[in-house]
Amino acid sequence: MYLNCRIRIPDAGGNISIKTISGTPYVYLERGRTYNKEKKYNVPNRTCIGKQDKEQKAFMYPNEKFLKFFPRELLPIEKDTQFRSGCLHVGAYLVIRKIISDYKLDQMIGRIIGEDAGLFLDLAVYSIITEDNAGQYYPDYAYNHALFTNNMRIYSDSKVSDFLQKVTIDQRIRFLNEWNAKRDHREKIYISYDSTNKESQAGDIDMVELGHSKHGTETDIFNYSIAYDRCNREPLFYEAYPGSIPDVSQLQHTLKKAKGYGYEHVGFILDRGYFCKENIEFMDENGYDFVIMVKGMKSFVSELILEVQGSFENDRKNSIRSFKVSGTTVKRKLYATDKKERYFHIYYDDARKAKDRDAFEEKIDRMGRKLKECMGEPIHFGGEYTKYFDLVFWHEGQADEVFMSGVERTELINRSIKLCGYFAIVTSEKMTAAEALLLYKSRDDSEKTFRGDKSYLGARAERVYTNESVDTKIFIGFVATIIRSRIYVLLREEIDRMEKKQNYMTVPAAIKELEKIEMLKGADNEYILDYAVTATQKAILKAFDMTAENVHKQAREISSDLLRLEVEAFEKAAAKQSGSEGSVQQ
Repeated sequence: MYLNCRIRIPDAGGNISIKTISGTPYVYLERGRTYNKEKKYNVPNRTCIGKQDKEQKAFMYPNEKFLKFFPRELLPIEKDTQFRSGCLHVGAYLVIRKIISDYKLDQMIGRIIGEDAGLFLDLAVYSIITEDNAGQYYPDYAYNHALFTNNMRIYSDSKVSDFLQKVTIDQRIRFLNEWNAKRDHREKIYISYDSTNKESQAGDIDMVELGHSKHGTETDIFNYSIAYDRCNREPLFYEAYPGSIPDVSQLQHTLKKAKGYGYEHVGFILDRGYFCKENIEFMDENGYDFVIMVKGMKSFVSELILEVQGSFENDRKNSIRSFKVSGTTVKRKLYATDKKERYFHIYYDDARKAKDRDAFEEKIDRMGRKLKECMGEPIHFGGEYTKYFDLVFWHEGQADEVFMSGVERTELINRSIKLCGYFAIVTSEKMTAAEALLLYKSRDDSEKTFRGDKSYLGARAERVYTNESVDTKIFIGFVATIIRSRIYVLLREEIDRMEKKQNYMTVPAAIKELEKIEMLKGADNEYILDYAVTATQKAILKAFDMTAENVHKQAREISSDLLRLEVEAFEKAAAKQSGSEGSVQQ
């Protein structure tokens, strides 16, 4: 990220060099030299610290690395308070401020972060409202929004960049400890756990490693996971870990962390990706219950499905109307050496059957076409090709092996078709099929939280290039996730109370509507609401236990504060001018 300010290129004792790439001159700092045994000479270690001004070559535009290597250089930090828009958006700000106050996040962040707590909260709110997290655009947001900073001070992107590098690991740990200490550890809760990965091209970030992205490709990534309390519908803690560590391996470390936060009476709701014998045994050893989705095509599950098939699907007492499926429960061991029996909940979905069958048969057709295209070619097929097709090779196993033909294995294909529309959930705790499905479906909240992090908080990419900055951005993003999750939950609760579902009650739509609540600056320098709160806005505000009167009252308070600040700034400038005139007369 390049800062929106221009400075003179520093004198670093001859260690500054300019390198032009694709027509752009970049400024490099030589940090030392490393001896290359093969080439038998020293190779300089250079880091880009900014871009050179093409017109005035003695000046440059610094990036984040500049702040790391030249921490004492003074950069333009603050904009004058007079440079504030005559139109301020306050609707979403007021709603979010109430959530922050209800959670006492402002007090927590204030104790932990200190004088820059307001900027921390503003960056979190900025990512929620704008669905972006790029620091260089924050000043544009601050220009026309109410802020949490002291005196609603507007900071430049260079201040933001500097702040991102100052937040320490101790502060992040302290926040998570305090946040989780607020939970009632005596109650039994189920924690929904999920993870994702984020691609990165920043080679200087330690946890960025080669791994498998969600797109199925190998690239430089880091992993990010959130534990979510499905009972109280709140994010509890997060983890960021190297991209080479698979999710299934990380789970045991997460379980230990949950215990460290004091969660003893808990169960975990996990996706099928975490299903493995080691994880099951680890949860048993630590006394944790679990709810895990398993793939219906897995051999031990498919045998169980075929065993009960036809015994429950058309029985009214097995109908789970809220999800429009039928379900039954049987007890079995998960694996041969399992010490206890688990509860297998088998479900059948008519609508899903047609969809699953169409997708499966399309896959078989696609594989068949591929086999025909490759006849006579020196190609060897594996995986599902060998499962669903009898493959014939000329000179099989020899150097000149050639693929000849593939014939569908009809019996296995028909068996898979029988499994279409079925799925299974395994629980360690005794419960009905309906209860297990309700628990697992509660993952929807956490999955929407996760999707919100990448889609609606701008966190597909962190847009920073140092370890400190990426750690701080993830921290800010987690706090933003807490706030946004609460917005989602309150809107959902209000929808349930409504007679008719309204399109504006989604989080993005609600924020967009609230952003229309604006304050305009009049000739007397006071801000007033541009127009009355609309019926749609009142309906949204109701979800947060707010009214139009609340908005008007708080808007007047904001206007009063801004007018006071402007008067103080004017008096300060007048006093400074008077003092300078006095010194000239002397």
